[in-house]
Amino acid sequence: MSGLEEKEIRAESPAPSCLSMKSDHSKNFPPVFSHEPGPSDTIQCITSYWDQAASSGDSPCPHCGERSSIRAQLQTTSQSSCEQSLQEVLDEHKISLKRRYEHVSEGTDEKRNGILLNNIYTELYITEGQSEEIHNQHEERQLEIASKKKTLDDSPIRCQDIFEAVCDQERLIRVVLTNGVAGIGKTFLVQKFTLDWAEGLENQDISVVILLSFRELNLIRDEQYSLLELLHVFHPALQKVTAEQLAVCKLLFIFDGLDESRLSLDFTNRKLVSDVTQKSSVSFLLTNLIEGNLLPSALIWITSRPAAASQIPPAYINRMTEVRGFTDAQKEEYFRRRFSNEELSSRIISHMKTSRSLHIMCRIPVFCWITATVLEHMLTTEQRGELPKTLTDMYSHFLLVQTKRKKNKYLDGHETSLQELMEADREVLLKLGRLAFEQMEKGNILFYQEDLEQCGLDVTEASVYSGVCTEIFKRECVILQKPVFCFVHMSIQEFLAAVYMFHCYNNKKTEVLQDFLEKDISSLDVFLNRIMEKSLKSETGHLDLFVRFLHGLCLESNQRLLKGLMGQTDNIPKDIELIINNLKKMNILNVSPDRSINIFHCLIEMNDVLVYQEIQKFLKSENRSENLSEIHCSALAYMLQMSDEVLDELDLEKYNTTKEGHLRLIPAVRNCRKALLKCCRLTETACAALVSALKSNPSHLRNLDLSKNDVQDLGVKHICGFLESPHCKLETLRLEDCNLSTTSCTALFSALKSNPSYLKYLDLRGNNLEVSDVNHLSNLVKSPNCRLEDLRLVRCGLSAISCAALVSALKSNPSHLKHLDLSRNNLQDSEVKLLCGFLESPDCRVETLNLSNCSLSEISCAALVSALKSNPSHLKHLDLRENNLQDSAMKELSDLVKSPHSRLEDLR
Repeated sequence: MSGLEEKEIRAESPAPSCLSMKSDHSKNFPPVFSHEPGPSDTIQCITSYWDQAASSGDSPCPHCGERSSIRAQLQTTSQSSCEQSLQEVLDEHKISLKRRYEHVSEGTDEKRNGILLNNIYTELYITEGQSEEIHNQHEERQLEIASKKKTLDDSPIRCQDIFEAVCDQERLIRVVLTNGVAGIGKTFLVQKFTLDWAEGLENQDISVVILLSFRELNLIRDEQYSLLELLHVFHPALQKVTAEQLAVCKLLFIFDGLDESRLSLDFTNRKLVSDVTQKSSVSFLLTNLIEGNLLPSALIWITSRPAAASQIPPAYINRMTEVRGFTDAQKEEYFRRRFSNEELSSRIISHMKTSRSLHIMCRIPVFCWITATVLEHMLTTEQRGELPKTLTDMYSHFLLVQTKRKKNKYLDGHETSLQELMEADREVLLKLGRLAFEQMEKGNILFYQEDLEQCGLDVTEASVYSGVCTEIFKRECVILQKPVFCFVHMSIQEFLAAVYMFHCYNNKKTEVLQDFLEKDISSLDVFLNRIMEKSLKSETGHLDLFVRFLHGLCLESNQRLLKGLMGQTDNIPKDIELIINNLKKMNILNVSPDRSINIFHCLIEMNDVLVYQEIQKFLKSENRSENLSEIHCSALAYMLQMSDEVLDELDLEKYNTTKEGHLRLIPAVRNCRKALLKCCRLTETACAALVSALKSNPSHLRNLDLSKNDVQDLGVKHICGFLESPHCKLETLRLEDCNLSTTSCTALFSALKSNPSYLKYLDLRGNNLEVSDVNHLSNLVKSPNCRLEDLRLVRCGLSAISCAALVSALKSNPSHLKHLDLSRNNLQDSEVKLLCGFLESPDCRVETLNLSNCSLSEISCAALVSALKSNPSHLKHLDLRENNLQDSAMKELSDLVKSPHSRLEDLR
């Protein structure tokens, strides 16, 4: 749905403004102001009278005899005229916006260029807040994760209510940042909002909506403009609006596509701009608008892909929202609205559901359009061959369909075979592929004319023949003569880049390959293995989909479809077998487990479903003792986290695999309630992947066991990122024998204190806690929101000072704690005395107390029993083993058991 269209701004006829009304004021004056003296005398008369009337009440004017009531009449008449003039300008602006956005096109499909936005717009799923996933993976992977998010805890928002506060909120919403992956529908969203306003349907309390794209603003990033001039240039219908009028209007600025910005938005070293007529760089105008220095009452709405959203400091954002694309129901609605033929739409929907990859990608409106384009063509014209089930299949057919459509347009309908068309377009498409590849390496999705020329592309040739690269806009405003180009969606850029790279391999263009891989390539399997290794080293995962396409292009079916473009590959069957084996045996230690899942996706693109089938069989089997290879673990992690059912428990020790295999299973914690990761030798990379998974919204995890992992300070830092997250609802955290340092303890307890209300069980056994560590723990315990019920501090080396701090904290917030384990700490009499002070507290609710192997003296035992006798009604389990108790202590304990108020069930 979210396509790109070549649009023009038509210069609107000038509308009257307050300035133009000045010469017409005399028409509204009473006849007395038209007396014999000239206009200058009349003005002098009015001015003199107004000055005098301010101090002398309703005295007559010395020149004409009129009283001050005329002044009020003049002011009212002038104000009314100005308001009428401003309203006329704003009405013209609404008409201009309506013309600009009521008709849209999807992709580069010019046949549908005149379609009404309201006819094809399908509601998008927008939520309050944003996903906290770490964006170190390809957006297609982020989309897979988003498709699993349940909507129970989300706050859906209507596009038109983006500035409306939730009923229980009283905060002012001035700046909104809306996130969403490429092609998810952000641009259509703001266009729909603008169109509804222009048509008088929604948000009529807003005086002026000003929609600007960063693509446009990039073109004037080195120029100096005032904000008023900027509006006049990009929205010609507003040319008559003055600075004074702007100040009294309720304005909404929409800045679309922050991820495409080439401006430098510096919120620290910026020039102060507070006047709409003050000239400055576009960057400074934007930062001052966002900060509120310029037009402080104006509303600001910014859209962005997730990776670029951090350019705006959170302090300036009042609301964060996320566009998640289409729900399953909205996908079906899109296809049914697009096709009047119900049978055709039903067949397309049915086929989409047969492929997990296609079904997930159809959350993106642009991919829905790609799917609809391909399947409509195949089902209504060719009706032969198997419908595409993988992404590579779909994009190969899409390239052919677009090529045919473009060619037919310029060949007067002369029918030509797809293969002939592809060969005829070969040179242009390969140049586009080179452009796609080179810009993908640089991370660019927008290109300018010089970028095309560097690849030998003629601008007209590219836009007319390619069918996949379109001129985004060519405005007729003075400063917007420079065209900007991009692919309909970044996945198409990655597909063409893969086609170009395969072409270079087949045609022995070793210079290109060596520049990219920095190694000599001897065979196809080595070529793909090297590229896979390079992609896995990418911190952002920007090559993941590119690599999937490369593996899919190995198939004979896709080779045959694109033969005229890529050339012939020899010994395909033999190479395919080698490539598949390489993927299954790939060793990727110290690579994010989330990223390793892309290896499994590459197998799917190559139509190798054996691993998938084996894991399905494994999941259905009751006996799961069989060995799992690393690739099996990647597949299992993917299938578990994408399952509709939340896994009750993920215990890595139950899976018979290697260390690397265990690490590859970590992403599955995204979809489980209890994760047991004991003795997994978690690396920093694994901890980062774990936290990325745990930050899912909502997080299902309630129980996390990381015991016997030396996670180091950096690993703990990653884990704290999850514990601080508002989505964290962890109830049980086990960190036994994790060798926590003081740095780790400080970070850990600080994170837990920032979000303490869910945690009930904390196990720190076997960590030697310093005094400062226990002080931080005590601050957590005495927090009024702390609900800790079970605290395990076995073998923690507690000192007298540590005990004093801990007991003081427990006494300040005693009502929640039910289980306290201090065993194997060498407690002195003074420390036990402090503990007894807590146990005697009437608010103490401890049911289980473990003081085994604590070297308790006779004095300590006597004090302990005395404290328990004074408050015995809650205690059920008492463990005093290995303390060499004397007869006197045993007698005291016996008396405790016999006490009528005692509830003791277990005495050791």
